[in-house]
Amino acid sequence: MSFPLLTATAALPAIGAVATAAVPAARRTTAKWLALVFSLATLVLAGIALARFEPGGDRYQLTESHAWIKDFGVRYELGVDGIGVALMALTALLIPFVILAGWHDADPLAVSDSGSATWKSSRWRPTQGFFALILMVEAMVILSFEATDVFLFYILFEAMLIPMYFLIGGFGDRAHSGSDENAAAQRSYAAVKFLLYNLVGGLIMLAAVIGLYVVAGTFSLSEIAEARANGSLSMATGTERWLFLGFFFAFAVKAPLWPLHTWLPNAMGEATSPVAVLITAVVDKVGTFAMLRFCLQLFPEASKWATPVIIVLALISIVYGALLAVGQRDIKRLIAYASISHFGFIILGIFAMTSQGQSGATLYMVNHGISTAALMLVAGFLITRRGSRLIADYGGVQKVAPILAGTFLIGGLATLSLPGLAPFVSEFLVLVGAFSAYPAAGIIATTGIVLAALYVLVLYQRTMTGPVKAELQGMADLKVRELVVVLPLIALLLFLGVYPKPLTEIVNPAVQHTMSDVQKKDPQPEVEAAK
Repeated sequence: MSFPLLTATAALPAIGAVATAAVPAARRTTAKWLALVFSLATLVLAGIALARFEPGGDRYQLTESHAWIKDFGVRYELGVDGIGVALMALTALLIPFVILAGWHDADPLAVSDSGSATWKSSRWRPTQGFFALILMVEAMVILSFEATDVFLFYILFEAMLIPMYFLIGGFGDRAHSGSDENAAAQRSYAAVKFLLYNLVGGLIMLAAVIGLYVVAGTFSLSEIAEARANGSLSMATGTERWLFLGFFFAFAVKAPLWPLHTWLPNAMGEATSPVAVLITAVVDKVGTFAMLRFCLQLFPEASKWATPVIIVLALISIVYGALLAVGQRDIKRLIAYASISHFGFIILGIFAMTSQGQSGATLYMVNHGISTAALMLVAGFLITRRGSRLIADYGGVQKVAPILAGTFLIGGLATLSLPGLAPFVSEFLVLVGAFSAYPAAGIIATTGIVLAALYVLVLYQRTMTGPVKAELQGMADLKVRELVVVLPLIALLLFLGVYPKPLTEIVNPAVQHTMSDVQKKDPQPEVEAAK
């Protein structure tokens, strides 16, 4: 029996979560290092899985299949295609940086009479729990990228909400302008809103999962695909459309797609910066990934039927998210609305139903994760120093902390998809795919690029340039730990910006399989015959 690499990659952070939580309360530093070691070991296993994956091989590789709940036909089935293995590697890559960036986010603190946080030991925060929850989220997200049994995926899709709820509600951002009671209320509101939105989506998906089993008699993706291929499974048009809508609604909430997006700015604004990265760069990718793996593969005709409406919603997300980002006064909420705009691009690429669009959407998932992590983590370092998320409280930072300002600028330029940085390739492919299939949609989507330049450059101008504000005099530049977090992410943005081939070689075969599922071919350019 071959080594169960996929199971090990997901089980290792889960084991690390239990071990970290079991560390005695007084040994906080031990818990941090233990969590970091387990996250690095998971990265090694994910790297091995990526190295063993053969882009030209079977659609699903490194497969595992075991009986689980026999009476209901549920199996423990795992396998990765190019898209799944790329996102699994992204998750394993980002978690060590999330842990390092949040090194002190759950340390003991006290609250003074004025409501400002001070570093004392009179009140304890469960440091071990913070890092254990991060590892548990990692385990569930990685396993969701590997699951090829629909019921198994559904369980993971819902279960990851529990640790995320506690990370948002229990470990909020200390840089809050109001009192401690107000901050706690805002965190609680954001956590409950996150949970309710995603639970409603999950319950609707559960009804669709049950309906799929009634129709297909199995939860296995491979068995459903085989039954479709040999003609033994056919769905009535109405049934397929209703099942598609049940799955898509849950994924659109998670993605997040307008108008189901409103939980994201609250969650990212009230969470610590590393947890905000966990939300938008890791957890939300499960939604867009599932659109490719489940919506298009299980319900190809319904996907094509719903495409015009979904493209309109994606365009609204692009423009709406960018416009609201322009008007934000809060740094973290600005990044949250920018992410809504970026997810609009991803969904546009998926449902353009072209190979360029879907390749671009998959690359966008990876590159957005890296660029948003870089920008949000540097913003978190900045906010920690000043104790405020408001843009108006900053100015002249580049004069007192030039390295912080420089890395912030690179992260911002990646967010606006500057040529030479990784997101540019993704956005370019999405727009090429959109233009070739829906020219009007491509034209509207380009306005998101213009608005991105506006909100990123204005943010940099207001926070980093101009005279140094009195409160920022003597601000420390990035320290060694912070540089270890930021510099590798910037190096990746530069590398994938000039040489995306290693990533495209992995994802392109998976995209071709998806195109075959929906029986779509790329539009041929119209060439006028020579006279």
